[in-house]
Amino acid sequence: MLSSELPADGLSGLKQNWKSDALSGFLVFLLALPLSLGIAKASEFPPAMGVLTAMIGGLVVTLFAGSKLTIKGPAAGLITICAGAVTEMGGGETGWHLALGAIVVAAAIQIVFGFLKFGSLSDFFPHSAVHGMLAAIGLIIFSKQIHVLLGIDPATLKGLEPLELYAHIPNSIRHADPRVTLLGVLSLVIIFGLPLIKSQIVKKIPAPMFVLVLTIPLAWLMDFKNTAPAFDMVKIGDFWGGIGINADFSLFQSFVFWKYVLMFLFVNSLESLLTVKAIDGLDPWKRVSNPNKDLVAVGIGNATSGLLGGLPMISEVARSSANVNFGGRTRWSNFFHGMFLLIAMIFFIPLIEMIPNTALAALLIAVGYRLASPKEFFKVYKIGSEQLVIFVVTI
Repeated sequence: MLSSELPADGLSGLKQNWKSDALSGFLVFLLALPLSLGIAKASEFPPAMGVLTAMIGGLVVTLFAGSKLTIKGPAAGLITICAGAVTEMGGGETGWHLALGAIVVAAAIQIVFGFLKFGSLSDFFPHSAVHGMLAAIGLIIFSKQIHVLLGIDPATLKGLEPLELYAHIPNSIRHADPRVTLLGVLSLVIIFGLPLIKSQIVKKIPAPMFVLVLTIPLAWLMDFKNTAPAFDMVKIGDFWGGIGINADFSLFQSFVFWKYVLMFLFVNSLESLLTVKAIDGLDPWKRVSNPNKDLVAVGIGNATSGLLGGLPMISEVARSSANVNFGGRTRWSNFFHGMFLLIAMIFFIPLIEMIPNTALAALLIAVGYRLASPKEFFKVYKIGSEQLVIFVVTI
């Protein structure tokens, strides 16, 4: 497109494009709210901390971002690293606080990497290895979330490895809670069935919002709050009272601390930079992002999120591509998505606590399937058989 048609940036861009960016930001918020809760829960973090992460990704990172259309927030691709960090550092609340310390240190290094202009180094990393890692994470997500969808107590599965969790599926099916499973299966039908409907109006509304519109009233009608076990419902608790300096650096000199610092640093940076490049390809104006500036921005977001209790964030591919499809024009759509999340956490926590966990599990299973679907294997094979070998070995 002609440069004269380019949307303005900065405050003039906000003034020029606020209507389209606010609408897109609202629709992305509908997608981000349930996903952020589910990703945090699967990461062994308090569920609301996923929303805090996305909130910071919108309200803070937008001000420093080097990309125009990416949405910043927690990502499924970091679930296994977050959960591993919490578990290896003591589990529960102790593990969460210590994992936050590793996130903050990784974020500080990430900011330095951005200033040293390391953003372009992602070009030299084999993409088949990155996609293999994401496919493996998709398989791990499925192995854990299928049991949540069936209403199985997570405490009974504690400590089981992915292959053991797969072997445990027949037993979970035999002991499934029929009401919980019904809502989970209905959620999956909506997520996979909705894209098949041709209506343009339907296509404009994110599938996760349809899931919540269906499952919250059904859970209320079935009186889940009083008749289902506590682990079947989302629990927010005292969200605002829990925000503070939560990071704990007392394992700073240990091997396990630095192992996770490096994992957070490299996986987070690679995923984020690759997403920025992918969304540039979808940008109707073909604007080119500044990867180094964006790396600094994500680092600032990760440091803020880690200090306050949130997860590491990236430029998230599903929400970013949705932002393009919803008509987002500038980085202010990311800001609006964060603002709507803030409003939700001020006024709608009682409503959010009516979400059944089986619905979040269905959303994560769908994410896991997209990461590890047969299509991904064929895509890599088409590039070259040697790339498929790298892909499979990484898994």
